[in-house]
Parts: sequence; structure tokens; C-alpha cells
Amino acid sequence: MVRSLLRLIPCQPSLATQSGWPLPSPGFPFTISRAAGSLGGAAMRILAIDHGTKRVGLALSDETGTIAQPLQFLPAEPASALLELLKAIVAERKVEEIVVGLPRNMNGTYGPAAEKARAFVAALQQVLGVPVHTWDERLTSVQANRFLIDSGMRREKRKERVDQTAAAILLQSYLDRASR
Repeated sequence: MVRSLLRLIPCQPSLATQSGWPLPSPGFPFTISRAAGSLGGAAMRILAIDHGTKRVGLALSDETGTIAQPLQFLPAEPASALLELLKAIVAERKVEEIVVGLPRNMNGTYGPAAEKARAFVAALQQVLGVPVHTWDERLTSVQANRFLIDSGMRREKRKERVDQTAAAILLQSYLDRASR
């Protein structure tokens, strides 16, 4: 419905002045921003990272910051190569914000995996020029596995997709919370 309403907004100043409608803002064409239902001129892509010991899952938001999609997975080692690949992805995809999953125990405490994630976040902040945040990733891998099993994916394929699917679940959770 919003898209159909946006089509009514004139694209050419001559039509705008003839119809009496206000001229489009410099940010035209309009996009839906993360603030639920509000119109804004800026698009923003967010990258989610599910950091594991063997693989790193990536997910990317759409330009409106409302929908998360699995992107790919990368090998976690060597760390220097991973950081260079992430730097290239951030530049290529025009990422403006990064969310890294922070593992927590079921009782809410942080364990050794959380310390590794925090060290990874610190390394990202030094290398990349975009804000990096952490987000609770409890049970995202479990949810991702269940989703992939329910979709009928074979075990070999699931192994390749679980990390990026977990990153997409993490990112969607972050986007949903940010829009409230």
C-alpha cells in the first residue's frame, strides 16, 4: 500500500507545481526508514555477523532496514583475511552499521564465547569505519537449524547455511526491536 501511495508523489518539479503538491525533498525517491511507517530520504544497510570458531555467518538488511536476508558465510580463520573480506563487503554493499551476535548463557551471564565476540568487535571497530553493536544471539543457531530442517534441507547443505541463517535471524530480531 505504501508503495502505491509513493507512486502518486510527482517526480518532476513541473508536475508538482501544476498539481499544487509540495516538491520532492532532495532525498527523493523516498524510502521507508527503520522508524516504523515513517518516510525518510536516506537508505541504510545493516550487516549482521554471527561469529563462530570455524565459520562466520553474514546477513544483510534491505535498504529500508526492515528485512534481513542471509548473505553468505566466511571461514573464521585466519582472522586477518576475515577482516579484509569484511572490509570489502562493507564497502561493496554500502553498509552503514554492523551488528555482531553476542552469545549469552541461558541464565543471562556471559561465557568464554562472549569474550571472543567482544574481542572480535574491538578488532572490527579498529578496521571498519562504521558503528559496530552487539546483540543477544541466544538460540539463533537452534532456530536456524530448525528452520532449515523444516524446509527439507539435507544435512550437508544445512552445515553451509546454518551460520548465515542464524545471522539473518539475529538481524531480523535487531531490526524488529529498532522499529518499535
